[in-house]
Amino acid sequence: MLSPYRLLNWLERRWVVPAYSGWVMGGLALFFFAAATNTMAGWLYVMSGVMMALLGMAAILPGRSLQRLQVSRRPLDLVSVGDLLTVELAIENGASQPKTLLQIKDLLPSDLGQPQVTAIESIPAQSTYYWTYACPTERRGVYRWQGVELRTATPLGLFWCRRQQTVKAVAVIYPRALPLSRCPLVDELGQDASQVRQSNARAQAAIEGVTRTLRPYRWGDPIRLVHWRTSARYGELRVRELETFTGGLDVVICLDSALGWEADQFEQAVTVAASLYAYASQQGMQVSLWTAGTGIVKGDRTVLKALAAVRYGETPATDAPPGSPLIWLTQNAISVNTLPQGSRWLLWPAAHFNASHSNGSNRSEPGGMTDAIPTSLHPGLVIQLDQPLRLQLQLALQG
Repeated sequence: MLSPYRLLNWLERRWVVPAYSGWVMGGLALFFFAAATNTMAGWLYVMSGVMMALLGMAAILPGRSLQRLQVSRRPLDLVSVGDLLTVELAIENGASQPKTLLQIKDLLPSDLGQPQVTAIESIPAQSTYYWTYACPTERRGVYRWQGVELRTATPLGLFWCRRQQTVKAVAVIYPRALPLSRCPLVDELGQDASQVRQSNARAQAAIEGVTRTLRPYRWGDPIRLVHWRTSARYGELRVRELETFTGGLDVVICLDSALGWEADQFEQAVTVAASLYAYASQQGMQVSLWTAGTGIVKGDRTVLKALAAVRYGETPATDAPPGSPLIWLTQNAISVNTLPQGSRWLLWPAAHFNASHSNGSNRSEPGGMTDAIPTSLHPGLVIQLDQPLRLQLQLALQG
């Protein structure tokens, strides 16, 4: 059985429903009609009839006012978490008469925010009204919705009429990338320990030809890397940022999304994947992303959409990760020993490991999931959940 609220909502969507003033006028009309029947006073019949006529006209006109209105939507841009999502709707009046006193509601999904509502005083005949609003974003994801409601009580305000139009929208909100000045995970990909030492030795011994950029001096920088001419020009010490030799390898960032992660750690891993992708792109490298659900994807928009939509525990829909050197992001410590030669890894231990590790103890769980720091054949990094993520990504690798 329908509740009164659901019944009124159903009536408003398909026909009309009285406003408060409509209920009052309807009650007065019935009162005057009953009084006229009792007293046989003609003027009471006249008042009752006029009110009934107004109610009948007020019940027909709102539905007609919503006809010939067409809503369209501009495609939404990709935005990162924390940015404002700009939504623009166009309401076109195709009738020969202006449309007045309208209310439009964009039915956003609950995870994205509350429905957005605005009032429109008038839309001239054969013209278009543009409504733009900004929606804050707090969580990454791919959000889809298609409902836009038009509502009016014009011209008398006695009955509300609401009609819904299908206007599809897709909002892609990708994780924010952390700004990195250096990242050994990317810089040293594809090199074994001896190659890394040789490359660093060549870079430190070189005087010209391997300088990537100049930056302000930081405590601990070798004095031989100071660029004296530029330092004299700026009045402060500037040092060379040396190029790291990667052997021309492509960067493949692999997110172990088929694994059953802890939710907070997985969100950190997605943020790291976005940060590594942005850093490698800034260095001019050929970078791609692999997840269990998408396989290898390339291109900025494609990668950002994949990072926005990825979920942990997803069913693998593609082949295993590539056999070339890669950057492996996982919460399974055992998997870091099965990577191709020259790979790098990032491991997120379970949350309780960080508490036990601070007390000087390590624990492991059966079934392939272990909290202990792995002894890996490849250099990598164990993420400390109580430390800033950005600083950890710029640390030297373990192993």
